[in-house]
Amino acid sequence: MDITFTNVDYTYQANTPFQGVGLRDINLTIHGGSYTAIIGHTGSGKSTLLQHLNALLKPTAGTVQIGDRTITPATNNKNLKPIRQKVGMVFQFPESQLFEETVLKDIAFGPQNFGMSADKAHQRAEEMAELVGLPKETWEQSPFDLSGGQMRRVAIAGVLAMQPEYLVLDEPSAGLDPLGRQEMMDLFNKLHRENGLTIVLVTHQMDDVANYADQVVVMEHGQVIRTGTPREIFANEQWLVDKQLGVPKTTHFAEVLKQQGFQFEPLPLTEDELVTALLPQLLRQGGAANE
Repeated sequence: MDITFTNVDYTYQANTPFQGVGLRDINLTIHGGSYTAIIGHTGSGKSTLLQHLNALLKPTAGTVQIGDRTITPATNNKNLKPIRQKVGMVFQFPESQLFEETVLKDIAFGPQNFGMSADKAHQRAEEMAELVGLPKETWEQSPFDLSGGQMRRVAIAGVLAMQPEYLVLDEPSAGLDPLGRQEMMDLFNKLHRENGLTIVLVTHQMDDVANYADQVVVMEHGQVIRTGTPREIFANEQWLVDKQLGVPKTTHFAEVLKQQGFQFEPLPLTEDELVTALLPQLLRQGGAANE
């Protein structure tokens, strides 16, 4: 299932003295099966774009094609449940949305709300709890007794219990320590690689973009100003700095090494690429020194 934006505008509080532009002339396709990262400085429209992916917001102008459904400014809010089931949203600090007495009850809430029997929803909840790495001893605990990282896993499991085709993530690692952040990103990558989930990720972490995404969308002032692969987007460090963004730490380090005489073509984006490009040069230097 693809999601396609065609000439999409979105205006907050339209036709009031407080109206403001959220999106302007968005033309973009997110292909099913892809891993898309959306980057841009604060206020660039990233979160507004995300909320159009499952019709939480409807365009002020233009259309959003979600699979076989066309969302327009005139689309009725009824009968949007199938879209919400296909496109699962995980907002910043999703643990704030937890409310049930136990972990399994919270995970099972969504499927039951969509008509699944209590027994099947409970079974689904157990499967999702195991999938996201929640220890069995936590399943009957209150989610509020868990660590922050575990609470976030409960919230994500609740979204996955709906068996969406898309998993939409708005800064999902915000507030987590480095280990917790890495565990979250590894989980999403596993879901993408092994379960075929389409991932859409909003992040300020350029390392995550380089390590996981296959498509990057750059936003500014409510517009898409560039799309491409991570290698294409990160090819011009100065352009990214001018846009108040950055490059992966590995790429920046490689730029520093270039000033010391090392050669990289193309510039490495990940640690593995850096090691592969750097090791032969270090070995040659070592051999020359021995001579």
